[in-house]
Amino acid sequence: MRRFLLLLILGGFLAGGPALLAAASRIKDLAMIAGARDNQLAGYGLVAGLAGDGDKNPIETIQTIANMLQRYGLTVPITTLSSKNVAVVMVTADIQAFVKTGARLDVTVSSLGDAKSLQGGVLVQTPLLGADGKVYAIAQGALSIGGLSAGADGAGGASVQKNHPTVGTIVNGALVEREIPATVVSDNHLELLLRDPDFTSSSRMAAAVNVKFPSSALAVDSTTVRVRMPQDWAGSPVDFISQVETLEVSPDIPARVIINERTGTIVATARIHISNCAVSHGNVTISIASTQDVSQPTALSQGGTTQVTAHTDAKIKEDKGTMVALPELPTVEKVASALNALGVTPRDMMSMFEAMKEAGALQAELIMR
Repeated sequence: MRRFLLLLILGGFLAGGPALLAAASRIKDLAMIAGARDNQLAGYGLVAGLAGDGDKNPIETIQTIANMLQRYGLTVPITTLSSKNVAVVMVTADIQAFVKTGARLDVTVSSLGDAKSLQGGVLVQTPLLGADGKVYAIAQGALSIGGLSAGADGAGGASVQKNHPTVGTIVNGALVEREIPATVVSDNHLELLLRDPDFTSSSRMAAAVNVKFPSSALAVDSTTVRVRMPQDWAGSPVDFISQVETLEVSPDIPARVIINERTGTIVATARIHISNCAVSHGNVTISIASTQDVSQPTALSQGGTTQVTAHTDAKIKEDKGTMVALPELPTVEKVASALNALGVTPRDMMSMFEAMKEAGALQAELIMR
């Protein structure tokens, strides 16, 4: 429960509780410039030099090897090829806006076949394509694997594996061959796109820009703030964007309770509110123990045999339930203190939040993960 209390209060402070209400964030941390977006690249290639850990001769790997050799002027029958030192892989990368020809990108390489490990492998020259089918970068180089796999397979063999040896990276492994065109200023206007859409935050952002550049910003919707470049900055769009990004805004964060059932984590923002309600909490514990007893014949018995019998013992324990009245709780600190006093586990707390939401007592958005 102390872990839950810490997460609940921490969520309040991070969301901008009363103690941090005056804190503000830069526009560049809250929004992105429309048009200055990343793009995804992908390619299909081969990793060679795997020392017997490659694919187990699937048809796609053999055909890919034959196609690669044919590009170099070698025609080899497919039936004579082996892929034990080679693996077919997918190569992926993100390319940022305005990246110029000749720049380097990091790439991720992942096995497509049944290779045991990519450790020690080298990616053969692989073109990386965008969504439009055009080649924007070329990847090649030695892989760096964040895991390992060792040992013998099969009956009686011992093996060890750490992390994922079939996925690797190549730092600066791709060379940009084509620049992706990007436009951030259109008709003397640019648009700020909020990463967390909110009407109040959008309005505050437009107001902050108008303080610095009067009558230049308009909140279009919960995501978009359109900014008109003043005439004095018409020839310096980069400098103007730099000035806008450094402006500070206090974003408005809605009341939310986020529950992750897999990890038992609960995080709440500072604005959650619980109306007057009463909560009853009780646990039912069922214990089932199975043991084996030995039944032996009596002494000097002529036909008796020793038998093993199973014995099962089931017990049910129900803890006493208590009805606790919760007054109106307007802050995350008071909510945490009141619920912590019930002495329940985080998993039980999840059920309580769900019940409070259904009863209309929890004035916050409940998000289940």
